[in-house]
Amino acid sequence: MLGKKLKQLRGDRRQQDIAEALGISRARYSHYENEIREPDHETLIALAALHNVSIDYLIGNGSETKLTDKEERDIVNDLQNILDGLDGGFAAYDGKTPEEIEDQELLKASLEQAMRLAKRVAKDKFTPKKYK
Repeated sequence: MLGKKLKQLRGDRRQQDIAEALGISRARYSHYENEIREPDHETLIALAALHNVSIDYLIGNGSETKLTDKEERDIVNDLQNILDGLDGGFAAYDGKTPEEIEDQELLKASLEQAMRLAKRVAKDKFTPKKYK
């Protein structure tokens, strides 16, 4: 089940590209797609973040709730507002401002993933069954 999802999510990208993004070898990633090996917890988290899906979706514990175009735009706008607020110098991590942090893109990706997940959870929880 996981292998099929990984192949589908990879699309036309090469296994090598995905493996490099995860920091693993191409052979190891291939073993995940061919269901020879199962990824550990940390790799599952990285795979979910990379493909912008939940871990539950990867392992087949439910369908992935799709966000509308408006919800996607809202996430982009909210994320930009958050990042603009960080540029004001009010936020710091380990004594460094966001401009000094080398992993600012990682922070942005993490925030975006969290916002998407929160939006999906809220949508699943509060949308009446007749509208799903």
